[in-house]
Amino acid sequence: MIRKARIFLEMIKFEHTVFALPFAFMGALLGSVSVNGHLPSWAQIGWIIVAMFGARSAAMGLNRLIDKTIDKKNPRTAMRAIPAGLLGSKEVILFVVISFFLLFLGASQLNPLSVKLLPIAVFMLVIYSYTKRFTWLCHVVLGFTIALAPLGGWVAVTGTVNWTSLLFYFSVAFWIAGFDVIYACQDEEFDREEKLFSIPSRFGIANALIIARFMHLVPAAGLLALGIITGLSWLYLTGAIVAIGLLFYEHKIVTPTNLSRLNTAFFTLNGALSIVMFVFTLLDLVVFS
Repeated sequence: MIRKARIFLEMIKFEHTVFALPFAFMGALLGSVSVNGHLPSWAQIGWIIVAMFGARSAAMGLNRLIDKTIDKKNPRTAMRAIPAGLLGSKEVILFVVISFFLLFLGASQLNPLSVKLLPIAVFMLVIYSYTKRFTWLCHVVLGFTIALAPLGGWVAVTGTVNWTSLLFYFSVAFWIAGFDVIYACQDEEFDREEKLFSIPSRFGIANALIIARFMHLVPAAGLLALGIITGLSWLYLTGAIVAIGLLFYEHKIVTPTNLSRLNTAFFTLNGALSIVMFVFTLLDLVVFS
């Protein structure tokens, strides 16, 4: 059972929750303080974790099921659990069903709007895995899907959606879309051969990296604007400047002729960015609110 659990955790890339979960908590913090005037309760944080785990696990399980044939052909992904025969499709389907149940359970314990928005979330979680088959905007769709985490955190504690929450949503969406474009550069040749759609396979690696830079202008401006709109202090703005510096460094170490540090850019720097933003936001709200 322990071995099987490890395989499932590897399948859903559990360590990648560092990208979305800190931003989900940040959405809950900002929403609760700006709308309700106080920090979210521990019960709300707990149910957000349940919903987030369910949503991400369902999305990754579906992605592995939908892409199992493609993954088997790609040398980079051929050893994933399903193509390698470590997990059967029926096992993963059951895992996805249980994960969606956790998402519904978590949302139902938060507020009515969280439940009403579930069909949109489920649609996005399902459709994004298919987009590489028909549009090179698949990276943007992925960004809009994963950015439901911070928006969901906001909705979970406020029961509302406003312009501030949407600014946060689009900032995170284009941050994710940008680094997904960078990550896709390693599959540029495979995608072209298999007639899969991506920005690198459509425009080439050099142009893809330029497009990713422009995408990352949105979170750079958006995170600064978010601090100003919500009335946060210099502490939050310091965190935002550090995060922008990490974005700049990410683009500095990945070049069209040298993708050797791509994993550092993807995993280490983006994971650090989300944690930095959450920690500085939390400190700001605790110290100055």
